[in-house]
Amino acid sequence: MAALQSSMTGLSLSSNSFLGQRFSPVTFPSLLPGKSTEKQCPIVMKLKRWERKKCKPNSLPILHKMHVKLGDTVQIITGSERGKVGEITRIFKHNSTVIVKDLNLKTKHVKSREEGEPGQIIKIEGPIHSSNVMLYSKDQKVASRVGHKVLDNGKKVRYLVKTGEIIDSSENWKKLKEETTKKPEEAAAAAA
Repeated sequence: MAALQSSMTGLSLSSNSFLGQRFSPVTFPSLLPGKSTEKQCPIVMKLKRWERKKCKPNSLPILHKMHVKLGDTVQIITGSERGKVGEITRIFKHNSTVIVKDLNLKTKHVKSREEGEPGQIIKIEGPIHSSNVMLYSKDQKVASRVGHKVLDNGKKVRYLVKTGEIIDSSENWKKLKEETTKKPEEAAAAAA
């Protein structure tokens, strides 16, 4: 009987054994406005059925910096449209792609919306990754990398490395703003 008691005392749960360890209380980070919590982004923003945007911890999409802007004249340097020149009409910063006017055309089959209306086959401009385009100088007919410099008046501008031509001039921005303001007005006039 004494042997049995000694074996039972050997099996007793002590503070050092695995089963006898106390569980440390789970501490949740406080949700006070002054303290920040570091979590991975649980939210995935929906772009298309098969595509997802990567998010920052505050659930905003990650936007990539690109060397091109809306309205720039670019030359495509790779792919089936290689060597062609066009103007950027749209930019997608979440996946670093651009749409160049009248280039990289894709065929889209559109179903009829109403009963009597026939379906259509239309051509739409497909996106091109920004690394596959280079800024282009219309004056000297040459593609170049982009550089950044600060002018004497303290304004930071982009310029073409090969030619030294400044891209971000005030005339270009005024022309671009006029074009973008005309488009909604034209669409409203066409709808009326």
